[in-house]
Amino acid sequence: MVTRRFLLCALAALTRAAYVLKEDFGNTAAFFDKFEFFTEPDLTHGFVEYVDQATAESNGLLKYNDGSIYMGVDFTTTAPENGRQSLRISSKDVFNHGLIIIDLTHMPGNACGIWPAFWMVGPDWAAGGEIDIIEGVSLLDFNAVALHTTTGCSINDSGFTGVVQSTDCYIAAPEQASNVGCGIKIPSPQSFGDGFNKAGGGVYATEWTANGLKTWFFGHDSVPADIAAGNPDPSGWPMPDAAFAGDCNFERHFWDMQIVFDTTFCGDWAGNEDVWASSGNCATLASTCTDYVSNNPAAFEEAYWEIVSLKVYEDGNNSTQAMPRRRVVRNM
Repeated sequence: MVTRRFLLCALAALTRAAYVLKEDFGNTAAFFDKFEFFTEPDLTHGFVEYVDQATAESNGLLKYNDGSIYMGVDFTTTAPENGRQSLRISSKDVFNHGLIIIDLTHMPGNACGIWPAFWMVGPDWAAGGEIDIIEGVSLLDFNAVALHTTTGCSINDSGFTGVVQSTDCYIAAPEQASNVGCGIKIPSPQSFGDGFNKAGGGVYATEWTANGLKTWFFGHDSVPADIAAGNPDPSGWPMPDAAFAGDCNFERHFWDMQIVFDTTFCGDWAGNEDVWASSGNCATLASTCTDYVSNNPAAFEEAYWEIVSLKVYEDGNNSTQAMPRRRVVRNM
């Protein structure tokens, strides 16, 4: 009887998703050894000049603080000729499935014209998919989680605490504006920008499986003990803030994804005329987004990421699916 009970408990443990650490990006200078620096023109047409690592270090855009990584933007130059200097970095390895957990004490704060994002992207955009984990523009006081795909992927409006904003993930969905994708609003003002920073930051977790994606935001006073212990188990967490599941083949739409950080300005979202006009008092400060960003450098002193840790876990019961490898086909 004891033996039978033991075997049943062991079997139950084996059938649960058990996540094990696959990649720890660390919080020292070696962090950037695992990333590529993007220095081409901004693909979202922003007023930004992405710089390489040497330039970023020389100009103070990168710093290695005690136990954290700082990535900021130029906040001293007025009217920069090629756009405001900033960073876009992409992981050298690509991932398929897994649990991505990032601990931040600071993200770019709210400012007119800013557009920061922490996201993942597959090859040949949007064929390999895009997962926006942290994203927002200007004075938004909430995080906007979103997916972007080719045709044939839509989500249900259930199974999460956030507020659905759009359900068709196709970037050219006929009844949605261009490249809106499927999106879920995280109503908490502590989930993004100034609200996040005033609360001392927090932890974002993203679970990606064959059946879909889920994201959670935890303030530092509510991080599950299993995350802190390095043994994350989403099955014991509360209902996710965002969950993407429905009429979508996630295996076909999301694959070989790089992890990306960037902070751009204006561009297709923050610089859109309608968005600029409706972004609080931004339109009263300057007639266009580019004019404001160009002539108000001090507004972006708080436009920095401060990363305590970034870790990727894989399902220990099916580790081959989450195995990182180097990308062969580069994204657009």
